[in-house]
Amino acid sequence: MKTSDVFPVQTPDPSGKHARPVIRVKELSANDRHRILRHFLGLEDSDRLLRFGTVLPDALIRKYVESLDFSRDKVFGVFSHHFRLVGVGHLAFMARKDYDDNTEKRQVAEFGVSVSSYARGKGIGFRLFQRGAIHCRNADVDTLYMHCLASNQTMIHIAKKAGMQIHREYGEADAYLKLRPASAKSILKEAMDEQVAFLDYTWKANARAAVKLLRHLPGFK
Repeated sequence: MKTSDVFPVQTPDPSGKHARPVIRVKELSANDRHRILRHFLGLEDSDRLLRFGTVLPDALIRKYVESLDFSRDKVFGVFSHHFRLVGVGHLAFMARKDYDDNTEKRQVAEFGVSVSSYARGKGIGFRLFQRGAIHCRNADVDTLYMHCLASNQTMIHIAKKAGMQIHREYGEADAYLKLRPASAKSILKEAMDEQVAFLDYTWKANARAAVKLLRHLPGFK
């Protein structure tokens, strides 16, 4: 699948050389649970290893998706032009540990991300991370963690690009990012980004439904 099949709308490039695809990140809900499941089940064993730290079988992936608590955590997604979920970011909130001297806040957050193989190299993982980070800021969380295998170059790249502090030990890597406090600008940006992503989501969903309907009409090919 080509890039244009995933994200056909592109941002203008002043140089006229290359245009980067527009990536809309939407907050997901329990209504999207079946799409999240389809995304994870579509990951190859090597990708499941990098995302979960082990090669989860289908049954355990189903249990993981069923256990997602959308009222506590935040799950973000990126949809292709064909309304397929190609990237998922899970922002899990947890109580601060007594030994965690990186923050004095009551809560910290941990971020995990996965991107479908045919949609990689477009910046989807980093955009999902940015969405999670700004939500943390606005939720009064100032420390965002990522935990992954040290061999997970995609996550390490995201961590470095975000300026996270990375600690490697025993084949695993922990990274954390200190976030600035919320501001009127950050709150407005998150609200506007979500609104635009919702409109994009609605348009793609309606277009997908229309195509399915037309396929059942006589003479439609």
